[in-house]
Amino acid sequence: MDPTADATPTVSSNADDIVRNLSLVRDEIAATAAQIDEQEMAALAGHLAGHLGQTGRVFVAGAGRSGLVLRMAAMRLMHLGLNVHVAGDTTTPAITSGDLLLVASGSGTTSGVVKAAETAAKAGARIAAFTTNRESPLAALADALVIIPAAQKTDHGSSVSRQYSGSLFEQVLFLATEAVFQSLWDNTDEQAEQLWLRHANLE
Repeated sequence: MDPTADATPTVSSNADDIVRNLSLVRDEIAATAAQIDEQEMAALAGHLAGHLGQTGRVFVAGAGRSGLVLRMAAMRLMHLGLNVHVAGDTTTPAITSGDLLLVASGSGTTSGVVKAAETAAKAGARIAAFTTNRESPLAALADALVIIPAAQKTDHGSSVSRQYSGSLFEQVLFLATEAVFQSLWDNTDEQAEQLWLRHANLE
């Protein structure tokens, strides 16, 4: 029996493949980000700005790669001085009235994310959401809603993106949260050195 018969075939990419796909990803991100409604973004940023220097807390909740992007956003908001918690962490307290929940789900139907938004709404907290689906349960719960016009992760035949399984939503979500952070920071008097003092020193 040939010992190599069941071996996994070797997959390789050459420089042309990399150049082509760098352009693909860059162009899809740029085209999708350009379609985001800046007023929706400004409204969401306004909800976060209301927590700068205030007692209200900001919670973030997302699943999978979207959740990882929101964790990065949580760090940046912490650097600005907001009181930020990540849902699911062992030290995260109960959300209450006066707090803000920041959530993301491409489909707007991710069960854990929708459940978190429902819990926040019942507690009297406000909800700021990113999704592709304006008609989704998550969108219906949001006080501030930003639509990212990307393909949903199960829409494998989409003409919106050639990338795999929700990648474009997650990429543009990162860009959007960075733009929100930058906009909030632009409207403070704090220098980068001041923000850096809040950076984790127990890494």
